[in-house]
Amino acid sequence: MSLRILLVEDDRELRATLREALGVEGYEVQPAASLADARALLRQAGTSSGMDLVLLDLGLPDGDGQSLLAELRRSSNCPVIVISAREAEGQKIRLLDEGADDYLVKPFGIGELLARLRVALRHRGHRSQPAVLSYRHGGLDIDLRTRRVRRDGGEVHLTPTEFELLARLVRQAGQVVTHRQLLADVWGPEHTEQTHYLRLYMGQLRAKLEADSADPLHLLTEPGVGYRIAEPDADA
Repeated sequence: MSLRILLVEDDRELRATLREALGVEGYEVQPAASLADARALLRQAGTSSGMDLVLLDLGLPDGDGQSLLAELRRSSNCPVIVISAREAEGQKIRLLDEGADDYLVKPFGIGELLARLRVALRHRGHRSQPAVLSYRHGGLDIDLRTRRVRRDGGEVHLTPTEFELLARLVRQAGQVVTHRQLLADVWGPEHTEQTHYLRLYMGQLRAKLEADSADPLHLLTEPGVGYRIAEPDADA
């Protein structure tokens, strides 16, 4: 099961970059552009403990992220890493004293963020599994880090959405991923009922990746539940 990260960041470009980088590492990312979005996602998760870690910007359009930190600390022991352009030492000390696990000043490197994230999770008893970055099965070869997909040695061009859907299945290769999980992770939590998106894109993926899209060997349907990608080859 992927660890769930709530990413609270109002900068669209940075939010997309972090979501992609964390997704490649195997984390399930729930993005929020405001405090209201973050609170809605926490309610949807049931409780704040429904998230394994929170990445929290401070300067949000509807308030200061510090208020969300205080709410989280009243109800959860979930690790919180603050990501902010504010670099005053007093600000950092105050937020760390108020319960933040770490504080990263923007701009920061993705490698450093991932390392600090692993430390924060480890301190809460989570041991991150190595990310699934490649997949090979019956002539299908996928490299998530380079975003390259080959079928029988030939390069396959996928749209960004097709690739994200395929990558989500690869990260849990051999396991069923439900319709709701796929819709939330690829299109966003507001699209969890729109299964026609899923059918359309799965059909497009099968047309590109299967020898016979009507009798797929790689992208398999679990009727009424979701989809799974076949177990990778033993030597993959």
